[in-house]
Amino acid sequence: MSEPVGEGTEHPSGAVRADVIELDQSSSAARYESNRPTPGADDADGKAGRFWSWRRIPAAVVAAVLLGAAALLLYDVVAVRADHPAMYWRRWLAGQLATQPLNNTWVMVGTGVAAVLGLWLLLLALTPGLREVLPMRRGPARVRAGLDREAAALILRDRALEVSGVQSVRVRVRRAKARVRAVSHFRELDDVRADLDTALGVGIGELGLVRPPALSVHVRRPKKKG
Repeated sequence: MSEPVGEGTEHPSGAVRADVIELDQSSSAARYESNRPTPGADDADGKAGRFWSWRRIPAAVVAAVLLGAAALLLYDVVAVRADHPAMYWRRWLAGQLATQPLNNTWVMVGTGVAAVLGLWLLLLALTPGLREVLPMRRGPARVRAGLDREAAALILRDRALEVSGVQSVRVRVRRAKARVRAVSHFRELDDVRADLDTALGVGIGELGLVRPPALSVHVRRPKKKG
């Protein structure tokens, strides 16, 4: 059995119109564009990127380690220039590098670990982080704001519980999709899902996100006891 399910579209009055599409009885998926501004309305270029994490602790640890290693190496070089013997660790390392073949297991493991650590540090430096914060549209005050994904899920959960027939609901919000799994103890599943599509579509539009996530709704009956 299939039913018409609403996919949100913007009207001049701000209402959401239901376009007829055919979907499976137990689930639906749609992308809601209600209240989305035109490019340039809220942002100069119509875009707003993710928030960048300060990453103070990793940066401080890496800086401290590199500073300590550089200071120790510089001290040893100056000592050798002053006719003092090199430190034991430097003589040992030079001897190991001169005698150990490159295909040695421990040499390959060490270089692999160093390469992975370097790639991880580059990834941290080149990615914004803060995946839990969803960028919001800028208003007239040009203040940049973000909404935590758990807060967005809680708002949509409250919206879903207001729908008649919904007994319980779980909402998970990601950057690209909001997944809703509801349990309905009365009413037809088709009707409950259609109401959830409409209510959550309006709710997603009212979150004020730069990129509203697609909506995926699944409705089922409670499990029978015993």
